[in-house]
Amino acid sequence: MKQFTAELEEVKRHTALNLILKHRTLDDYSAYIGLDVHKESIAIAVAVRGRGKVIYRNEIPNRPKSIKKMVEKLNEEFHGELLLFSYEAGPSGYDVYHQLIALGQDCEVVAPSLIPKKAGNRVKTDRRDAMSLSRLSRSGDLTAVWIPEPEQEAMRDLTRAREDSKAIELRTKQQLGAFLLRHGRVYETGKTRWTKGHFNWLETVKFESSIQQIVLQEYTHAVKDAVQRVAGIVTQMHKALETWSLRPVVEGLIALRGIDIITAMTIMAELGDISRFDKPRQLMAFLGLIPSEYSTGGKRRLGSITKTGNGHVRRVLVESSWSYRFPARKTKHLRQKESKASGPVQGIAWEAQKRLCGRYQHLLESGKVKQQACTAVARELSGFIWAIVCEVMNKPHASKCLTM
Repeated sequence: MKQFTAELEEVKRHTALNLILKHRTLDDYSAYIGLDVHKESIAIAVAVRGRGKVIYRNEIPNRPKSIKKMVEKLNEEFHGELLLFSYEAGPSGYDVYHQLIALGQDCEVVAPSLIPKKAGNRVKTDRRDAMSLSRLSRSGDLTAVWIPEPEQEAMRDLTRAREDSKAIELRTKQQLGAFLLRHGRVYETGKTRWTKGHFNWLETVKFESSIQQIVLQEYTHAVKDAVQRVAGIVTQMHKALETWSLRPVVEGLIALRGIDIITAMTIMAELGDISRFDKPRQLMAFLGLIPSEYSTGGKRRLGSITKTGNGHVRRVLVESSWSYRFPARKTKHLRQKESKASGPVQGIAWEAQKRLCGRYQHLLESGKVKQQACTAVARELSGFIWAIVCEVMNKPHASKCLTM
């Protein structure tokens, strides 16, 4: 318990570092530096405090030495006063962010989809992007994303590697199945494919053409290699979980019906400390599980879900929601799953079962199709996930999910 408390304090410390900009106003900064970051270069623009003209500076190599030199020049120019750097989140990750923080600067990584853009603007250059970022940063119109700590980012890379490997496995299995079907080879001796019996059957499949026999062998090897790769990554995930600071939270989420270790680790690796959301509705909106809306005048129209935010978590939540199609009950499997969770967490998991199973049936009876009902269940499931995280991390607002 002491070890978990120490690790939790480290998570809180990093979270406080991510939220430091919330405790400062725009007037605290002397200048706002817009960075258009690419793999090889960074375009720089500066907007000073007030309503002065935005000035494009130059373009530097995307190298630590060049970034350090840029910071030193800006600090000298503005006499060491506070500067705010901004750049868009993208394939370059958070490396520039970590370099600027290490140099003692404030930096925000901006959500690209939430950057205000003029509808008639059809010209896009690095120079214009950097100037636009500095101008919007000065006016407070940019939305910063949450930055994961190094341990969190490593776990995220691990879970995404498993997801990518699983997609490769699915594709290779489809390719092998399509090849066999084209030539009339159908597995009829068993009900389930990709089992030991199915692979034994594949070894008995013969083609008159030696070339097609080689093709079958290559497809089979590709499937076996993909399966072994996924199994290896899953093994690494179990090992990594033993020393992860969020392990107690993962064990608490496993108490929920439809959530196993893989799903729980994916959720926490992608989102980190979910208790940073003040209300469960904020988490639902962040995951893109709330309905889109187009209301004008006296009319109010709700559409499909927004699908904004983190698509990895949204996908696993929708998959988990399908388990609530059946009546609420505590099976032997569910009792084993919740064995490592505390009493209050088990209570939240049981309340989730009762509400979500009933919610699914109610939506079906009201005329909703299964897919819509499961999406609605996934939205409410995220609220119970938020409550469990708050409970495990001893946050005072865990009970709010029952009144969402």
